Amino acid sequence: MTDAIYSFTISDSYTPATIPMERLAEYMAALAKLLGETTSVHFADVVEGSTALKARIDEPAQPKVRDRVHAIRTGSAPADARKAYETLDEMLRADNAYGSLSSGEGVVVPFPGKRRPEPVVYGPFRQDGSLDGEVYRIGGKDDTKHINIRSGDRDISVLVASEAVALRLRHHLFQGQLRFYGAGTWFRHGDGRWELRSFRVNDFEPLGDESLTEVVDRLRAVNGNHLHELQDPVSKILGERGGEA
Repeated sequence: MTDAIYSFTISDSYTPATIPMERLAEYMAALAKLLGETTSVHFADVVEGSTALKARIDEPAQPKVRDRVHAIRTGSAPADARKAYETLDEMLRADNAYGSLSSGEGVVVPFPGKRRPEPVVYGPFRQDGSLDGEVYRIGGKDDTKHINIRSGDRDISVLVASEAVALRLRHHLFQGQLRFYGAGTWFRHGDGRWELRSFRVNDFEPLGDESLTEVVDRLRAVNGNHLHELQDPVSKILGERGGEA
């Protein structure tokens, strides 16, 4: 068995004479991640015409690379291989190109790139609601102030507020969790994801440091409610809200 060669072709865009070296290096790095077995995959050549990167696979690694490429083609590849495919296809789209991965068998994985249909996005949808988080930045030179909050492990930077609300908020910078009330503008992507594009803050209030369990225990002690009848009120509340303690 001899070394196998895979060719990744960039069509309808760069040629070897016009592709920037930095961009070529990005394609080479992404192709290496796609093929896997990085210690056994070597750059072989750049072919004239449409830019085609040739990768040579050492003999011991060929079965693993062949299986990985087959899994990418059939949609059963591991997450890192799927991510590498998406990265390459998005690079092609950004470069107004399309491409393919070929072996001695011909094209084994097509990359639609610019030929891929534009993703479907629905919206905008406007809905009143609330967000929780800690303020870590307030800025803006005009009458509309931009507010950045940290909610769990996420940074949210789409909040805006009037100058009056911002002046009140400045006293709460890095001072703990707040609940922001306002109107959000949402978009729904074709894959089901919801994206918050903006959130207009009308009011806010500080949140206590009590955990949900502590709040429930305090409420159970109040006469006139039915929380004491539930064996696990925390799970009941979380099930209804879809949240976490």
